[in-house]
Amino acid sequence: MQQVNIFQAKQTFSALIEQIESGQESEIIIARNNKPVARIMPFVRREKFPFGIAKGKFEIPDDIDKHNDEIAEMFETL
Repeated sequence: MQQVNIFQAKQTFSALIEQIESGQESEIIIARNNKPVARIMPFVRREKFPFGIAKGKFEIPDDIDKHNDEIAEMFETL
């Protein structure tokens, strides 16, 4: 992990990004007066879950809405 001050980060921003992209650095800390204030790290895309991934894995009970009125009343009393 590398730490750079803000001035240096401004001057070498493209090079810092290249270090992250290439995997040379896993994160770079940006500091002001040697106190960390920000972090540059790789952007990780999360995989989208296919719609209906749990289809057939469980059954919804017939009385699932049985307590809706009680729950709504709890929110109204807050």
